[in-house]
Amino acid sequence: MTIAGYRIPPLASLLFWAVIWEIVGHLGIVFLFPPLSSVVMELGQVVGSSTFLGAAWMTVESFVLGLLLAIAVGVPMGLLMGRFNAADKLLGMWVNLFVSAPLSALVPIIMILFGMGQATIIVTVFMFAVWIIVLDTRAGVRDVPNSLNEMARSFGASGWQQLTKITLLAALPEILAGIRLGVVRGVKGVVIGQLLVSIVGLGELFELYSRNFLMEEFWALTLIVFAFALGAAELIAILERKIDFYAGVRHG
Repeated sequence: MTIAGYRIPPLASLLFWAVIWEIVGHLGIVFLFPPLSSVVMELGQVVGSSTFLGAAWMTVESFVLGLLLAIAVGVPMGLLMGRFNAADKLLGMWVNLFVSAPLSALVPIIMILFGMGQATIIVTVFMFAVWIIVLDTRAGVRDVPNSLNEMARSFGASGWQQLTKITLLAALPEILAGIRLGVVRGVKGVVIGQLLVSIVGLGELFELYSRNFLMEEFWALTLIVFAFALGAAELIAILERKIDFYAGVRHG
């Protein structure tokens, strides 16, 4: 971004809003927003508490299991939709429906089916993450040129070899992009699931802090969740950049 010919680094926007937050907090315009400096000072106390560590472990465990399940289902489904028009016509409408649907409204139904425990939270993470993984995998497979598969067939490659060594690798950048977006959506799913299901994990802490108007702790916990989501997404983005040469090979 440039202003009046000067290049403004991306971090400047973050710093600008941090300053605004600090000013609003000190003015006391909205009691729900304490100064950012107070929130940052509370981070260490929140992270160091035994309550947070137990809640964080439960949350991370549910998130990882739900995300792995979403990848295990989403990538094969996307491959199937990308390779076969019949599968795309059969499943495409439902995938697009779930991508655009307010999934929070489905959590009570999931709770009825899977109970009030961790299984419901895992399924909620799965539901939030899987559909975007399916769509991005499908898009990646659809963008693989037929010439690559024709070349593989001319060298005697089997259908399985074409799928694993040509299609899957060529579509890998889009698959990773879908997983990265699935990570962000999955974090939202795990917090919503914990809040709506049985108030456990980090959801229990959010409820505790908001009910007692402990706003420094509440916003400190929010920053931790945001940092986790962005950090996990950035790790996958780094992996995306490292294998991005597949995209060049595919379109070359």
